[in-house]
Amino acid sequence: VAMSDTVVNNKTNVVLIVLESFSEEYIGCFNADGGRSFTPFLDSLVQKSIVYRGMANGKRSIEAIPALLAGMPSLMNEPYITSAYSMNKIEGLPQILKRNDYHTSFFHGAYNGSMNFDSFVKSIGVDEYYGMNEYNNPKDYDGNWGIFDEPFLQFMVGKLSEFPQPFFTGVFTLSSHHPYTMPKQHQNKFAKGDIPILETVMYVDYALKKFFEKAETTDWYNNTLFVITADHTNASQHEEYITAVGSFRVPIIFYMPDSDIKGQCNKIAQQIDIMPTVLNYLNYPTPYIAFG
Repeated sequence: VAMSDTVVNNKTNVVLIVLESFSEEYIGCFNADGGRSFTPFLDSLVQKSIVYRGMANGKRSIEAIPALLAGMPSLMNEPYITSAYSMNKIEGLPQILKRNDYHTSFFHGAYNGSMNFDSFVKSIGVDEYYGMNEYNNPKDYDGNWGIFDEPFLQFMVGKLSEFPQPFFTGVFTLSSHHPYTMPKQHQNKFAKGDIPILETVMYVDYALKKFFEKAETTDWYNNTLFVITADHTNASQHEEYITAVGSFRVPIIFYMPDSDIKGQCNKIAQQIDIMPTVLNYLNYPTPYIAFG
């Protein structure tokens, strides 16, 4: 199924979910672990989605955001966000949609200012940024990076329900980042696997499940295109991922409730392909610049 085969209302909401360190290797539908899955919820969701063999355009979180939101790969040794060019005017997905009457927002449960995400996304059209300050509840702090994913994603659903439609939003999770801290109430609840990250991968998958369960009760859910991917890969166990290519393999998933966008596609897609694909899906008619 090609994305262009489906004609949709161009006022469809768009939710971009960026999962910290979620290598394709950890996701059961890619069969990298001999059938053992650390992502039962994602495995169920991909049965109703289009899934691409995804490739990250960098190895660091700070490189992923320009690729995902502005179709711009890493072209320098230094990340664009912290480079001398960071004040240049570039056109991003939020800005394009904002011109078409979309409400724009971005969520990241880390310290405000972390990796300059807040200033960068605002420079490409995001009006409302929600970080650790806006969450404003230190009891859910993980002690290292920010707010645990489960409560932060619940907070996000509540905020989305307050926004006018159509809206574009992005969220960058953080619980599957080293040192892989688990909330006290979930310790020893999930399989640990052979590498430390896998327990938190299961926790983030659980947090995603709770996010979608709450989203399904809203009036905006059925009119929303969800795009799920990762910023980069992490530790590997399997030979196919311990290669120059395998170390960049991340999921790229497009899900629209009650739609015919389904099927596993063997085509390779990069992070920089997400912005053009979303605009194509929305039948956006005007020229724009993207490397994807």
